[in-house]
This record gives sequence, C-alpha cells and structure tokens, in this order.
Amino acid sequence: MLLSRRVVLAASARALPQRTQFAARFYAADASPETEKPAAKADSPASRWPKSKAATPVPVGLAVYDPLTMVYNDPDNSTESKSANGGATLAPDWTNSFYGISTKPVSKEQFKHLVTPLDVADIEVKPDGILYLPEIKYRRKLNETFGPMGWGLIPKSEAVVGSSIVTREYALIIDGRFVAQAQGENNYFGPDQLPSAVEGCKSNALMRCCKDIGIGSELWDPQFLRWFKKTHVEEVWVEHTVTKKKRTISYKKGMVQVTYPYKLTK
Repeated sequence: MLLSRRVVLAASARALPQRTQFAARFYAADASPETEKPAAKADSPASRWPKSKAATPVPVGLAVYDPLTMVYNDPDNSTESKSANGGATLAPDWTNSFYGISTKPVSKEQFKHLVTPLDVADIEVKPDGILYLPEIKYRRKLNETFGPMGWGLIPKSEAVVGSSIVTREYALIIDGRFVAQAQGENNYFGPDQLPSAVEGCKSNALMRCCKDIGIGSELWDPQFLRWFKKTHVEEVWVEHTVTKKKRTISYKKGMVQVTYPYKLTK
C-alpha cells in the first residue's frame, strides 16, 4: 500500500513540469493581440489624407463656360436677351469691361482699308508745326470700314475740369467688342468754353484710340514726320501787330495765309 502511494506521487511529480509548460503555452496564445503587435510606424503627412480620385476629363464639345462677373451690370434685366442656347446674355458695363478684346481680328478687306496710306491733302499743320488729321477724317474712316452704328466711343470716367484743361477717358467699341481706350484732353480759357472743351476731349481720345487699329499711324512715325515737314511744310516769319513780337508760323506749302493779329515780316 505504501509502495503504491510512492509510485503515484513520483508520477505526479514527473507530470507537473509538462502541465506548467502547457499552461504557459495556453495563456500565451490567449494573450491580447495588442501586447504582441510591434510598435506602429509614424504616419507620414501624405498618408493622413484620403487619396483623391483622378479627374474625369470633360469633352471639349460638351464644355460650357458662361461666367457672370462684374463685367455685367443689369439689375433690372432691361437689356437681357436670349442667346442661341436659350441662356440669358447681359450687356457689358463698358465703364469696367474689356469684353471681347483681341478675340477676333478684322477681316482682310477691313484691314486693307484701315492701313491705307493717308492722303497728303488730308493732313493739316498747326502753327507750331505739329501735324494732325482732322477728327472728322477718323470718323469717316470708321464709318467706311465698320459702317455707321458699327462702332462707338464710350466714356469710362467723368470729365475732370482743371483751371485751364479738361480731361476724360473714353473707350472705342467696335462690333460689340472692346478695342482701345485713351485719355482725351483739351484746353479752355473760360466757363463759356467748357462744353466745347469737353467735346474736344472726345475727339482727342478718338484720335488716340484709332492709333491702335492703324488709322493715321503715319502721324506717329518719326521718319514720315520728317519727310512731310521737309517736302510739304514751310515756315514764315510774322509780326504781331500790337506787341510787335516776331515768331515763325508753319503752313502747308502754297497755302500761306497770314491773318490778324499777325502780318508777314522779314
């Protein structure tokens, strides 16, 4: 009996290490996954944002671009008209707009007409020798090229009146498109001359705007100016009949006509 107990105790002692090892393996397998995972790497800045999907290209034929910006100013829809696609088209506010600039060149026939050399007979000379083209010549050229009501001059600012000069900015609009803008100026010497001075600003601005489309471009060419003055202009000495001061006045050759208060002198 005593021998049997000793055999059982010895067998139990031999089995104890095996049970301990099995329990260790069991609890290790049942441990939380977080305790076994290696330390996570720090996320890069790019990995914090979701990847964007590739943009789908829009077919050119289906693209529609119809912006409505400060160029348009029509609060009461008084100038609204229907476009070909059924949308509303508003008239540009030309005081702020450059609508249509350089979107389409003139036709071949219009180009030839605009750059036709000036007729020498149309060029005039001021007493101080400055060459100029009368403003009516610019208007005729525009009417012949684009037709009456095919062009217009729009004021882009109010008239600025100084002590002896008036200035105002204008824009040249042709075929509903912005072409050029310029500051017109004119002198005046009394309140009664102010209306004419303001009108003179408009003509002066028109002359400067037409330079951009080639009308009268010779008058801005130094070589042409030197040639014209040498071949078509003459200077004469005159004397003021009251102050007796002498000076030279320029005229076109063969058209010398001295008027009061000056007279010819040597």
